[in-house]
Amino acid sequence: MAGARATMDFFAAQAAARRRTGALVGAFALAWLGTVALVWAALALLLQSGALGVAPRGLALAPGFLAAVAAGVTLVTAGGSAFQAVRLAREGPHAIAAMVGGVPVDRASLDPGERRLVNVVEEMAIASGLPVPAIYVLPGEGGINAFAAGFTPDRAVVAVTRGALEALDRDELQGVVAHEFSHLLNADAKLNLRLVALIGGITALALVGRTLARGHSHAERGLGVPRRLRGGGGRGRLAVVLAGLAIWTAGAIGAFFGRVIRAAVSRQREFLADAAAVQFTRNPDGLAGALAKIAERGSALVSAGAPEVSHFFFANGLASSWLATHPPIHDRIRRTAPGV
Repeated sequence: MAGARATMDFFAAQAAARRRTGALVGAFALAWLGTVALVWAALALLLQSGALGVAPRGLALAPGFLAAVAAGVTLVTAGGSAFQAVRLAREGPHAIAAMVGGVPVDRASLDPGERRLVNVVEEMAIASGLPVPAIYVLPGEGGINAFAAGFTPDRAVVAVTRGALEALDRDELQGVVAHEFSHLLNADAKLNLRLVALIGGITALALVGRTLARGHSHAERGLGVPRRLRGGGGRGRLAVVLAGLAIWTAGAIGAFFGRVIRAAVSRQREFLADAAAVQFTRNPDGLAGALAKIAERGSALVSAGAPEVSHFFFANGLASSWLATHPPIHDRIRRTAPGV
C-alpha cells in the first residue's frame, strides 16, 4: 500500500454518494405507492368478482374507494413506523454496543491497543469537528470490524473489535475510525432509523393481512369479525380470508422491496463514509490497507446480536447475506486508492 497516492477526489465522491442516496430514499415513496396500488388492485378484483359479497356497481373504480384504501394503508404503515422509531430510539447507542458484547474503554487505560484507540478516536473527533464519543471494544470478536451508533453526535459510541486492535496498524485503525466518524457526521444512524421504521410500517401492513387471513377460526367463535360477516356463514369468512391474503401479499412484497432499497442506501453511505475518511485523514493508504486486511482475514462477528446491527458495521458483520448492506471490499479499495 505504500505506493498508493491520495488521488481520490473525496469531495466529488461524497457528492455522488449523496445524490445516489437521495434517489434511493425517494424510491421508498414509490414502494409505498406500489403497496397502495397492490392492495387496491387486489381488493378491486375481489369486489368485481363478487368474492367479497354484493357491492355497488363501479365501487372498485370509484375515487373514494382508492382514497379509502390509501388512507387505510397510510394509517397502518404510519402506526407501524412510529412504533419502530420509538423502540429503536429508546434502545440508544450504548444498548446497541452491549447487544454485541461491547465493553466500555477507560480513557486512562494502560492497555497499549486501547490506549492507541483512545488517541485515534480523539484525533478523529478533532478532524471531524465532533464531540469525543464513548469508546467500546468487542473483546470476543476476532474479525476486523468496527461501528458507530448515535442519533445525535453528543450521544454516540464508537466500537472496535479486538481483532481490529490486534491486526491493524495505527494508520489503518485511523482510517477505520475516521470512516465511523463520517457516519456520525452525516447522521447515517438517524437515516437508518427512518428507513428501518418505514420498512417496519410496511411489515405491519403484512401482519394485519396475515391476522385477517388466519382469522377464519376466530370468526367461528365470533372473534375479530363483524357480526354482519358472520351472518353470511362461510361466504363472510371467505371474504375476510381473501381480503387478508391480498393485504398480506401486498405488504410482504412492499416490505421486500423496502429492504432491497435500504440495503442499496446503506451501500451508498459506505462509499460516502470511505470518501469522508480520506478527507479526515488525508491518507487513503490507511483505509485501503484496513480493507485489504479484511479481504484477507475476514470481518464476520460471532455475537448472536450481530444480525440486528449488521448495517452499522464498517464491513459485513455476517458470514453471508444476499441483501448485502456493504459494497464488495475490492470495490471500496479501488475507489479509495485508485492507484493500487
